[in-house]
Parts: sequence; structure tokens; C-alpha cells
Amino acid sequence: MSTVTAYAATSATEPLTKTTITRRDVGPHDVAFDIHFAGICHSDIHTVRAEWGEVEYPMTPGHEIAGIVTEVGSDVSKFKVGDRVGVGCFVDSCRECAQCRAGEEQYCDNPGMVGTYNGVGRDGQPTQGGYSGAIVVDENYVLTIPEALPLDKAAPLLCAGITTYSPLRHWNAGPGKQVAVIGLGGLGHVAVKLAVAMGAQVTVLSQSLKKMEDGLRLGAGEYRATSDPETFKDLAGSFDLILNTVSANLDLEAYLKLLKLDGTLVELGMPEHPMEVPAGALIFGRRRIAGSLIGGIAETQEMLDFCAEHNVTPEIEVIEPDYINDAYERVLASDVRYRFVIDTQSLR
Repeated sequence: MSTVTAYAATSATEPLTKTTITRRDVGPHDVAFDIHFAGICHSDIHTVRAEWGEVEYPMTPGHEIAGIVTEVGSDVSKFKVGDRVGVGCFVDSCRECAQCRAGEEQYCDNPGMVGTYNGVGRDGQPTQGGYSGAIVVDENYVLTIPEALPLDKAAPLLCAGITTYSPLRHWNAGPGKQVAVIGLGGLGHVAVKLAVAMGAQVTVLSQSLKKMEDGLRLGAGEYRATSDPETFKDLAGSFDLILNTVSANLDLEAYLKLLKLDGTLVELGMPEHPMEVPAGALIFGRRRIAGSLIGGIAETQEMLDFCAEHNVTPEIEVIEPDYINDAYERVLASDVRYRFVIDTQSLR
């Protein structure tokens, strides 16, 4: 066992504090690496504050992790010391169910993927995440970060990137397709960049026009305010695919009617209350409402390689670890453009 410095939550109501956590010894199939950067995801805040279920405190969050390999196990074949690597939202799965065998480990059902934090590893110990100086992970759940991607900008791709890439790929975003992105935040701004890089025509649907200049700069062809009823009249029947990146309960009938025949609205956020789905908006248009959860290891690597090839990187604000609690409040106030990334040098 080794000890590393970290920032951890001790309860749902207290600020995160500096502490130490333990990492397991490097086993035959393990990769140890120094964490250089860790993104702050809104999911971290939901989990820290016990809004998504029980939490075993103290808990170190962070599932957008980028760093440099320091040690590999005796049987590791995929990585070597000095490699640039990353870890996303999970660090293990059963490896035996149909989903795992198909490379869709995020949908593991036996009993489920092991979260990078607030999960339980094979050793029975709680998993601890990336707001820390170092981590040890099985090689099968470690990603290679291409040289073309700076480590600080690569970190958010391990969640925000794959969360948006996977549905864009699954529903065939590309040339000739009209894609709408609801919300221009941590997920939404990456979705815009990815969809544009895939060749789709992209429209941002945001509550107001205050981020319009950013949306157009990122590649969107249109930027419309959903607070304006004319938006829904003008864009009716326009889109092949809509990605909803916000965790709010929307008027689904209005948004579904923006889809073309056979169009799909994909939920990426998790609203507080159950969604009311009007049957008529689905039936009269053969429309679909679907969900998508991050991506498997192979697809996540594909996403990183795609981003390197097409120069797709998130817009980030790098912070020191002692700013984490302030960053949380700014995320909740939508006061970040568009992703906080922790420089973990002082924790190494």
C-alpha cells in the first residue's frame, strides 16, 4: 500500500478537505501513474452531496484523470513507464457478461461497472478518484492519451468527451445530418465541437442567447433561444438527432416536435423528477427518446484518437486544488466556460 495526498468529501454538507488516501500495491496487471490533471464534472458534485444515492465517506471524487505512468505490473503489455494515460468513469467491470464481452463495459450488469470513485473494487475496498496525486488501475481500464492532446485538455474528454461522442457515433451524426445540442455547458460545448468535426450541421438550443458568440465560434451554424416560442415554430421537424446535455425537466413535447421523421432525442443528463413523455409526439413522426451512458473502453480510446486527429479539445480553466470548493459553487452557478481542471502537482 502507498499513501497519496488527496482532496476528499467527509459528508454531504461539508467542504472538501485536504487529506491522505491509500492506493493498493501494483499487481501483475496494474498500471500506476502520477495524476497531473483531473477535471471537475457536475457528477462529482451530485455524488459528493449524496444527491444520487448513498456515499461512503470520506470519498475522493474525480473521474476525468490524466497523467504519466510510473510503474507497471509484471504482466502488463499495453503500457510502459513514461506513457501518457488517462482513466475515466470506471475502473473495472465483471468482464464476463454480454455487455462486457461486447466492449460496452459501462452497461455491465453483473453487478455493474465499478466507479472510479464511490465504488467497491475487487479487493473489497472503496474506490477513490482523481482529486489526488496518484492512482493504481488495472491495465484494461486505462486509456492512451495521444501526443497531440495536452494532458490538461485531455482530462475532461474522459467523461464529457465520451458522454457526447458515444451517442453521436451511435446515431450516425455526420455529413448531411442536422444535430441539435440542448445546453452549452461542460457537455454541450464538447458535443458541438465533436458533431462539427464529424461533419454534421449543428444548432445550439439554449435558454438565452448569452453564450451565442461562443456557440458560433465553436462551430455551430445556428444558436437559438428556447425561451423564445418562435424557436419551436421555426425549427419544427428540423433535426435528425438532439442531444440533451442538461439535467432539467423539459417540455418534451415541444422538443420532440423539433425532430424529423425517425429522429431521436437522447437524454444525457439526469433530471430530478421523472420525465413526462407525450405519446402523440412520438407516434406522429415515428420519433424516439433514448438515453446514453458514457462509452466502453474501446470507444473511449477511439474518441481520444478522433479528438487528437481533429484537434477537438474542451475549453478549460485550470485551478489549484485549494480552489475546488469555490469551483463547485461556480459550477452550480453556471459560472465556468466550460470545464474546471485541477492541476494536481501540489498533490504529487
